[in-house]
Amino acid sequence: MNKILLASSYFLKQDPKEFKAMNLYAPLGTLYAASYLKQKGYTVSLFDTMLADSELDLKQSLNYHKPDIFVIYDDGFNYLTKMCLTRMREAAFKMSEIAKDFGCKVIISGSDATDHLGKYFLHKADYIICGEGEVTLGELSDKLNNLTGKDLNEIDGLAFIKNNETVKTNKRSVIKDPDSLPFPDRSLIDVERYRQLWLKHHGYFSMNIVTTRGCPFHCNWCAKPIYGQVYNSRSPENVVAEMKYLKENYSPDHIWFCDDIFGLKPNWIVKFDEVVNAEDAKTSFKCLSRADLLLKEDNIKHLASAGCDSVWIGAESGSQKILDAMDKGTTVEQIYESRKLLKKNNIKTGFFLQLGYTGETKSDIDLTLKMVRDLMPDDIGISVSYPLPGTKFYERVLSQMKLKQNWEKSDDFEMMFDGEYTTKYYRILHKRIHKEFRSRQILNEPFKRFRSIWKLPYYLAGWWRNAIKLKKTEQKDQQQLKLKKITTENQRALSSQS
Repeated sequence: MNKILLASSYFLKQDPKEFKAMNLYAPLGTLYAASYLKQKGYTVSLFDTMLADSELDLKQSLNYHKPDIFVIYDDGFNYLTKMCLTRMREAAFKMSEIAKDFGCKVIISGSDATDHLGKYFLHKADYIICGEGEVTLGELSDKLNNLTGKDLNEIDGLAFIKNNETVKTNKRSVIKDPDSLPFPDRSLIDVERYRQLWLKHHGYFSMNIVTTRGCPFHCNWCAKPIYGQVYNSRSPENVVAEMKYLKENYSPDHIWFCDDIFGLKPNWIVKFDEVVNAEDAKTSFKCLSRADLLLKEDNIKHLASAGCDSVWIGAESGSQKILDAMDKGTTVEQIYESRKLLKKNNIKTGFFLQLGYTGETKSDIDLTLKMVRDLMPDDIGISVSYPLPGTKFYERVLSQMKLKQNWEKSDDFEMMFDGEYTTKYYRILHKRIHKEFRSRQILNEPFKRFRSIWKLPYYLAGWWRNAIKLKKTEQKDQQQLKLKKITTENQRALSSQS
């Protein structure tokens, strides 16, 4: 049982929107697990789903590596994995069955498997890891190889079937010192293939690093099945050592820090700036942050000095009412201020926007559009509110949930609860905002965006066309909403009479 093959369940080619964008990053969480197992002495290999065509490619990998254990270890640092897309769930089911038929013990670690134990066991999983996975996977591997006297019930963070019943052991404590972990084992991926694809589609080569685990904030729509509210950070010195290793061994042009929030600990970014320059490890990078955090400790100035070229902010909404309803903990004023300060320091800004949150009205949407027009970030990413198990938001809308409870692919945009408007409305709104945004970018900076000016008629036509569609859909939705309210009131009246 010494040979272990790992995979994640996210197939880039099975997600058309992301495959078109081709922002190709290795499954970092999976590579961390691989490094941990290697450190324990196991022979480890990887089936890289980011480069594979489909689940059927696993057969070739199994025949080549001949593993005793197959592990689907989802990359919890990839927001696409956190979305628990049904297409990728189906991929996990199929790989689990293929590996089981090959004769492997099948282990699965991921938030979707934790939320749907029965479904994964039904598709031939032997064990499911719940929570942070490295230590549990290591202890389970030792158990399967008779290297420990521990019983399965004594391994924290594990679920399995015993006597036809599901057994869940005690919760696994998270690793408090991430510096103790070995760097992700990138020798298992085809780095040159990644490089070629990046250069072909973007003209530069980007690699990913994560500096933290967890998030201490309380946004009530954000799922935290692995770490909960716990937040642990690597030291700036440890992160810079990994950057230096990548620079010396792989020469990336760019780094994506894929943390939920980059540099949250007090003075972390200041120290990072100092160390990255002192160690000559400076590489252009992008990261994710919060508007309030960016305004502390001269963080923006130090980000610029450390090599940051772009920051994505979870702006979510231009309505303070909606931000408060989300328990976001930020203000619209902070979004305005941080955007202006980032621009002053020559750092590009991206806004994540969320539409359709409960209580959001047309006036709230208009405030979000106003914010985008006022600030004109360098890019925007739009989604609709997505209820995930374990969140307060999920509990709030549970009674309104429809049959479909997960998106199939990342551009699904399905409203899975009764929002103010229908799915059709938000899909059109999404297109309309993007077309207006791209039009304004070119109109505001025609010389800077000279190479894209030929696209302007297309963007303007899309803006106009979707604005008309949106008006018609809005009127229809409002009529249906009124009819629904009247029906509900009549039903209540009849119930009270009876």
